[in-house]
Amino acid sequence: MTRLSIFDSPLLLGFDNFERILDRVSKSSADGYPPYNIEQTGKNGLRITLAVAGFSEDDLGVTVEDNQLAVSGRGSEDESDRVYLHRGIASRQFQRNFVLADGIEVVGAVLESGLLHVDLERRVPEPTTRTVKIETRAAAAKAAPKRTRTIDVES
Repeated sequence: MTRLSIFDSPLLLGFDNFERILDRVSKSSADGYPPYNIEQTGKNGLRITLAVAGFSEDDLGVTVEDNQLAVSGRGSEDESDRVYLHRGIASRQFQRNFVLADGIEVVGAVLESGLLHVDLERRVPEPTTRTVKIETRAAAAKAAPKRTRTIDVES
């Protein structure tokens, strides 16, 4: 059975990467920990805020690879001598992934009062127009370098 995609149209050239991005987003974890907010901070600014109470700066990591922002946390293990009657504050390790659009860059991250703020900015490229020269086939053939072929023959 073939899978139908909206990006299969011949009018959408170069958009095949979007299908892979949508697959990656749909496969990301549905776990709700840690809770987070995404807010717009300006015309081209975004902020992702994660509730990471109990995590120190050394316990957290923010990385960007291949247009994917990964925020991870690993809780400290020095609670072996504590006896909890009720434990409602989660301090388990986590990894939360966000797929970033092209042009979105991570500007910085700040840990403040149990909240990790990751600031993003959309870099808007300057619009450019260029003219493409139209050549005849004969002129293009003369300008193209001649290709030589080598055939190896075994004896």
